[in-house]
Amino acid sequence: MTATDPALTALAQGWCALSLLHGRIEAHIERALQVKHGLSAREYSLLDVLSRQHDGEGGHLQMKQVADAVVLSQSATTRLVTRLEDRGLLARYLCPTDRRGIYTNVSEAGLTLLEEARPTNDAALREALDEAARNPELAPLVRVVESASVPA
Repeated sequence: MTATDPALTALAQGWCALSLLHGRIEAHIERALQVKHGLSAREYSLLDVLSRQHDGEGGHLQMKQVADAVVLSQSATTRLVTRLEDRGLLARYLCPTDRRGIYTNVSEAGLTLLEEARPTNDAALREALDEAARNPELAPLVRVVESASVPA
């Protein structure tokens, strides 16, 4: 294939459209969460991921798993955890069975903020998707997002 190959051009255009959709959605959610709850989209995402942990086999996530879930490097995730811990929204403690492991749990204040912010996040997502659906280039991607069924 060459640089002017129609398949490559279509692939690049599709990627640009997907990137545009993601950027618009993330920016819309970010503004809504910042204004109403003082949270960034990444902070909300981290609280959400960590709130789904549970006790028992495989219940707590390692930092690499958390980083993968919030799409950040491990070092950026650690800095984000530290910021939220400083705000009293998270707490870290040593794994009771492996003293090398550190768990991170959402505090009661973090859970309260997450529950208050969830409707804002959901409404902002819906608004951003509805707006994008009016754009002929983005509408097919919106339909794919709306039809996707991803396990939590």
